[in-house]
Amino acid sequence: MAKKTYDLLFKLLLIGDSGVGKTCILFRFSDDAFTTTFISTIGIDFKIKTVELRGKKIKLQIWDTAGQERFHTITTSYYRGAMGIMLHANEDVEKMILGNKCDMTDKRIVSKERGEIIAREHSIRFMETSAKANINIERAFNELAEAILDKTAGRDPGDHVDKVMVDRRQQSSTSKSCCN
Repeated sequence: MAKKTYDLLFKLLLIGDSGVGKTCILFRFSDDAFTTTFISTIGIDFKIKTVELRGKKIKLQIWDTAGQERFHTITTSYYRGAMGIMLHANEDVEKMILGNKCDMTDKRIVSKERGEIIAREHSIRFMETSAKANINIERAFNELAEAILDKTAGRDPGDHVDKVMVDRRQQSSTSKSCCN
């Protein structure tokens, strides 16, 4: 039998409209690469990256969902078992809203302030990122993994992930600006 090379496995989802940069964020985090030639994701794709947090090796299984409405029935079937979601989520998972493409100030559609207000209203972490300029990409994934680690501390590794509960305390210190 192969020896396990990690202590914990976290399933994360990237969800959002088509063209917001989900795939670019994933490739920047997993491969430290950026390209402008991505085509729209068809259905769903995933990458794996192992990070070390608090002395534990955590394998992040990151699912990249298609943003087009026509793939909605396919992509939503992958939500089950997710422990963290960036961009959109149900009540029972750790969530983080990313304002991607923060380097493109001239083409900004949603202000940083609006993103912070939405996040605060829903008690969700908010961070501005840029896959192209590599701003806050590693930090976003690490903060989400840290939050999941906090929540799962003391749980039996065999516990089913659907039992994970969200800590609803206000976390204003996690609202970061694009270039912090």
